[in-house]
Amino acid sequence: MTFWMLIMRRLTSQRGATAVEYGLLVALIAAAIVSAVLLFRGEVVGLFEHTNASIDNAVNP
Repeated sequence: MTFWMLIMRRLTSQRGATAVEYGLLVALIAAAIVSAVLLFRGEVVGLFEHTNASIDNAVNP
C-alpha cells in the first residue's frame, strides 16, 4: 500500500481524526509551502521585476 493511499484512508476513516493528526497534516503542508517559496524565490522575483519593467516601458515609452 502506498503512502498516499494510507493518507487517503486516514482522511476518509469514519473513526475520526485526532487533533494530532490534523496538526501533522498542517505541518506537512506548511513545510511544503515554505520549501516551494524558498525554491522558487528567485524566479518569482525575476518575473515580477520583468512585469514591472514591461509596465514602465508601456506607460513611459
